[in-house]
Amino acid sequence: MMLEMLHRYGPDLLTGFGLTLLTWVLGTVGGLVLGFFLEMARRFGPRFWIGWPIRAYVEFIRGTPFLVQLFVLYYGGPLIGLRLDALPAGVLGLSLYGAAYFTEILRAGFDAVPKGQIEAARAIGLPGRTIVWRIMLPVMMVSALPALVNFAIILTKETVILSMITVPEIMFQTQTMMSETFAFVLPILILALFFWGFVEVISRFGRRLERRFTHYLLEES
Repeated sequence: MMLEMLHRYGPDLLTGFGLTLLTWVLGTVGGLVLGFFLEMARRFGPRFWIGWPIRAYVEFIRGTPFLVQLFVLYYGGPLIGLRLDALPAGVLGLSLYGAAYFTEILRAGFDAVPKGQIEAARAIGLPGRTIVWRIMLPVMMVSALPALVNFAIILTKETVILSMITVPEIMFQTQTMMSETFAFVLPILILALFFWGFVEVISRFGRRLERRFTHYLLEES
């Protein structure tokens, strides 16, 4: 029976896996890019005109469940003229959700840069842009990278919520498999093994990236 189920639903599960991977990659990259620009704007822009709206956005996203945000975006978007299919809405929702957390992680990373290094760079006459790109950013990335990878892992598991707006990712396909076969143990086991392997790959990649950044920083210093 197990082989028969895998033969019947295997293609759908592979399709769901592909969509899960796609939504995670796009959502994580989108959230990280948006979070980086939000933190740079908050740190180096006008505090009143830029700082407080960004803070309000971060606090709202962190203070409300992702499922609620997704429903507001997907079902409430048409009320303001924003009509998105399920997949684009899911990717946009993940990006907006992730950006708030990535912004705070990057803020903590920037705050971890030793003040003495910045003062020494200013003392020898380095321009502000050079200080940011050659000193602050590399040190910030080494400090923030473990937290960035950890939240990227969290986002892998948030992708299952996209099934609630009918994105046919792996959770959606697993639920379909369970509803049609009334078998629960095998589909849930497949889902658990998939995410376990997925997280292990990301963790190993993150550790390798962290070693590279640390090696680069040591060479530059």
